[in-house]
Amino acid sequence: MELVSRAGLPGEDAYNLPASALRFADGAEYRVEIPSVEGPACLDAVLDTARTLEVPVTRVSQGTGVGLMTDTELDRMAATAAAADIEVSLFARPCAGWDTSAMARSAAGAVLAPTTRGQDQLAAVVDEIVRAAEHGIRSVLIADIGVLDVFSRLRATGDLPADMQAKTSVMLPAANAATARVLEDLGANTINVPTDLTLPQLAAIRATVDVPLDVYVEAPDNIGGFVRHYEIARIVEIAAPVHVKFGLRNAPDVYPAGTHLEATTVALSQERVRRARLGLDLLTRQRPTSVGSRPGAAGLAIPTIP
Repeated sequence: MELVSRAGLPGEDAYNLPASALRFADGAEYRVEIPSVEGPACLDAVLDTARTLEVPVTRVSQGTGVGLMTDTELDRMAATAAAADIEVSLFARPCAGWDTSAMARSAAGAVLAPTTRGQDQLAAVVDEIVRAAEHGIRSVLIADIGVLDVFSRLRATGDLPADMQAKTSVMLPAANAATARVLEDLGANTINVPTDLTLPQLAAIRATVDVPLDVYVEAPDNIGGFVRHYEIARIVEIAAPVHVKFGLRNAPDVYPAGTHLEATTVALSQERVRRARLGLDLLTRQRPTSVGSRPGAAGLAIPTIP
């Protein structure tokens, strides 16, 4: 414990659950993120449902990846998000789990699946990040620590837009404060933590880093299947600034998605927004003083139309 503290880290998880004094640039404690928004039709469905249910969605994210979207689809996503004043974050793939890696398909090697395998694949991922930027996207989802480092270097040299943001994936697990600090030092603008962290573990990470945390309060089955709506109020209190993520339990794994699954992905997107409405209602009952962001808030990586 003492040696960990001497390294500038909490010596234990924060069991006293201290309230976070940090906030987003607009003074808000939380923002609403809808993940797995797999294309323009899904984004339209999210925004339509959000208007109907009065859910202040500020960010959507996608898992299929830039490479499986056409130029027209990228342009539609960027234009729709820009018009709605929200952030859209697209996954920077390919990854080991989608290519010829045998290790990624083994029981012990599954941890390799989200990573970027080899320099050819690294070049492909960077190419997709550049392509996203050229279509106005200003946030990419990164699941490999080396890619994050390259991203930050290219942003610093001007090869990527200065306002482009890196959102680390739940598949790049920051399961402790030391790892979260490394990701922040490498230039992550927002850190997606594992879905199963306890409140004291989240509080210890928040005590170490300043960037926003992305926390699933409902997780897909393949990353835990947890439904933690009842903890939203405490998560907002101790982890602010926090993107509250509404995934969906008991839903099919659709990655990689496409038009062949569009009816399913649209329906899933609509239900995620409905789950967000339920979660926000619970937050209001438990912690009515909580302050959330609205679309257009400062710091959002809203697309820039070329």
